[in-house]
Amino acid sequence: MKPAWLGQDASGSLILRLHVQPGARKTEVVGLHGEVLKVRLAAAPVEGKANAALIVFLAEALGVTRRQVELLGGAASRDKRLRISGATGEAVAAFLSRIG
Repeated sequence: MKPAWLGQDASGSLILRLHVQPGARKTEVVGLHGEVLKVRLAAAPVEGKANAALIVFLAEALGVTRRQVELLGGAASRDKRLRISGATGEAVAAFLSRIG
């Protein structure tokens, strides 16, 4: 059974539902926040810096380019939906193992 925060679209891309806390001491995945995954970001929520930092963080964590990470919704909200295309099964498994 897949967690509620992780989905897949018709093309096979991953859809992530996240709760983001900007302005944290370090960028990290911290676990669940209700039914979505919580990510702390060191970037401030100013002029899109937190969204850009989130995209870089997820791209690096999942072994894809920044262009393969797309913010679908929540640009001005803490609750966000993102599409990740091209992530390998191994990269996703490694990412999931970090969550705990």
